[in-house]
Amino acid sequence: MIHFANAFLKDIFRKGKDYPWEKPERCPCCSHWKVWGHGFVPAFFQGYDTPVFLKRYRCPACGVVIRMRPASHFSRFQSSRHSIRRALLYRINHGRWRSGSKKSRQRYWLRNLTRNAIFVLGINSPISKAFDLLIGLGKTPASCTI
Repeated sequence: MIHFANAFLKDIFRKGKDYPWEKPERCPCCSHWKVWGHGFVPAFFQGYDTPVFLKRYRCPACGVVIRMRPASHFSRFQSSRHSIRRALLYRINHGRWRSGSKKSRQRYWLRNLTRNAIFVLGINSPISKAFDLLIGLGKTPASCTI
């Protein structure tokens, strides 16, 4: 299970395992009052050559492992929400891919955004506004699983 924390990726990278993660008050799965530290897991993010260590917690009651993640990034994405949105809007408005991120990655985002916009919002929804509308509905706009 992923728990999004209000943390800056730059600070997490700089402090490493010494970063002061905000421990969840309760287990998000069973609401048990106590969670234990469960070590760290390496994760790769765009712009960093070495892994960033993210804190994990474990619930002693139900056994779920809670993985902390910066709220600036979607689950299972190496790029930030802001950079994904900026790249997609650039492609929509200018008709070419933005430099700085791989074209195959940007194509993946646009294909999934288009598919999710049609599936969730309907066929007549403007693709330029679909990103924000899908986030408002609690969806990950550029994900292949909606």
